[in-house]
Amino acid sequence: MNPGELLERSLAYALGSVAGVVPHGLGRRTPCAQWDLGELLVHLDDSLDALHEGLTGGRIGLIPGEPGADPACGFRRRACAVLGAWAAGPAQRVLVGQRPLEVRLMVAVGALEIAVHGWDVDRACGRRRPVPDALATELLPVARCVVEEADRGVRFAEPVAVSSSARPGTRLLGFLGRRDSFPG
Repeated sequence: MNPGELLERSLAYALGSVAGVVPHGLGRRTPCAQWDLGELLVHLDDSLDALHEGLTGGRIGLIPGEPGADPACGFRRRACAVLGAWAAGPAQRVLVGQRPLEVRLMVAVGALEIAVHGWDVDRACGRRRPVPDALATELLPVARCVVEEADRGVRFAEPVAVSSSARPGTRLLGFLGRRDSFPG
């Protein structure tokens, strides 16, 4: 797995989802029960900000930055900055607070977060674009590696049972507690 390619493909998918955002729709509900669409976009922007900090400075602060006035535009701008930071050659290790983290793992986890929240954005906009099969196939082992039982009920819902023959994106979403049937 090349984490830079994984990041790029996740961002491409999420950018396609964000293209469906309209300013008057920011109050729409999302598969993330605690966030409406505007709040989800702010969270995504904060995630990209953290990735950018890690890639450019080797350290991720624990205090989020200030969200911009247009969260969809902010996401697009930050996505380009993150890709540029990766292409420029990031540090090998990143500090998250005081804890060291391998940059390849940080990027893989960032790709997972971006793709899955891209799906959330897509559903909130009333669209039904699946996470691409090849991308989901590579992200599922990342999810299984980093999502622990202690995360359930806090950062992720309980897994949703899906058929072993389901598309990779459906299996990924089910593992992370999302129902492919979210109405949008």
